[in-house]
Parts: sequence; structure tokens; C-alpha cells
Amino acid sequence: MGDWWYRNVVEPGKLPLLLALLSFVGSFLVTRTATRLIRAGKGPFRNISSGGVHVHHVVPGIFLMLVGGFWAVAAGRHGAGPLYAAVIFGTGAGLVLDEFALILHLDDVYWTEQGRKSVEVVMLTAALVVLVLTGFTPFGVNDLTTVERQNRALLALNIGVNCAFALIALFKGKLRMALIGMVIPFVALIGAVRLARPGSAWARRFYRNRHRARARAGLRAFHHDRRWARPRRRFQDWIGGFSPDPKPLPEADAPERRSPPR
Repeated sequence: MGDWWYRNVVEPGKLPLLLALLSFVGSFLVTRTATRLIRAGKGPFRNISSGGVHVHHVVPGIFLMLVGGFWAVAAGRHGAGPLYAAVIFGTGAGLVLDEFALILHLDDVYWTEQGRKSVEVVMLTAALVVLVLTGFTPFGVNDLTTVERQNRALLALNIGVNCAFALIALFKGKLRMALIGMVIPFVALIGAVRLARPGSAWARRFYRNRHRARARAGLRAFHHDRRWARPRRRFQDWIGGFSPDPKPLPEADAPERRSPPR
């Protein structure tokens, strides 16, 4: 175990990234637990206010990210400085991304339907960091040989092609596939060649006069959402502490209640 730890974590310099990931996930879980207790009126935790203004935890999160980021830049790669900086940065990132939806909407949507975006972004971020820790590198550079990496033209071409696949997947409305495809290019390629989701920038631009493609895209999105929307919502409820909504779900979140597009 000690040899594996040194060979796969310490020697490649991944220990700071591992500490950042652990502190990031831990910060998010602790914050979610505290906010759920505050919402339920239990425990010693209370909202923090200053001069009548509610101070969201994104504020100390930004401060910690700045401290950890600048400390990491100043500390270099040797000594214990990068390890401390990684923990501080990961803790701040957990606080900030827990309120990602508030930053996106510029409104207190923490417990609303829009607040689910925070949980989704945290899970995507953690998944990407885990992929990097397990040996993947952005834009598929790990698939190149040592000689190919030394050839700047081949390296730039590889990064450019993989980045193009990720951008196409993003324009087709497939955010998850685009982000994961930045680390695993094959995923971005699948997202780039498949039909775009209805309402995406790609569908509005290229499916405007292609009625058959627009109908196929709508039907595929309907079946995909009908299969995965409910399990994803239940998982988000379990992680984020969202209360079940007794009201009928919006059409976008309850695709099984709609008729499939023709």
C-alpha cells in the first residue's frame, strides 16, 4: 500500500490535488448538512447577518479560494505550502459551488428548482477531478506518446480537435458530455456526432428547416428525460436536501407526463 501510494499519488505530484478534492467534497457535505439543519430549525447553526444583510457562505468561500490560489502560486511545488494551499482552496471551492445557482441567477434560489444546478455542478466538478487523479489529462494528451508530446504541432492539433468536439457537444446542449469529454475525448466525440437537444444553440441554427431532424431530436430527448429525470432528481434530493414538491412538476422536469413529440 505504501509503495502504491508513493508511486501513484506522491511521486506524480497528485497529493495536493487529492487533498483539494477531499476538502472540496468535505466542505460541500458539511455546508449542506449545516444549511439543512438551519432550515429545519435544529442544531446550533444559524444564518449569519451583518447590518441586516444575510451573508451567504459564498463570501468566505471566495476569500478562501483567493488565499489558497495565491498561496499555491507563491509556494511553488516543494514543501508543505502547496498542501496547505490545496486544502484551503478546496474548502473555498466547496463553499462557492454550493451556491453556484445563486451566482448564476443573482438571486437566492438555494432551495428552489434552480438551486439543483449547484448540486449538479459540484458532482460534475468532483467527477472531473477524480478522472484527473486516476490518470486522465485534459484534451486527451495522455493518449499521446512521449515523442508526440514533444512535437508541438501534433500536441496542438490533438488539443484543438478534442476541444472542438467538446465545444460542439456543448452547443448541442450536452453540458455533461462536453465537460467529461474535455478529459475523455471519446465522450465528447459521441456528444458531437449525436443529435442535438431541442432548444440548444445547434438545434436553433441547423434544425430550423430540417423538420425530420427536429422531430427525431425531440423524441430522443423525451425518452432520455423520461428514463433519467426521476432518478437524477431523487439523487439530488438525497444529496442536496431538497424537499419533495407536492405541486405538479414543470414540463421540463416531468417529461413522463407529456406526450412524446410526433
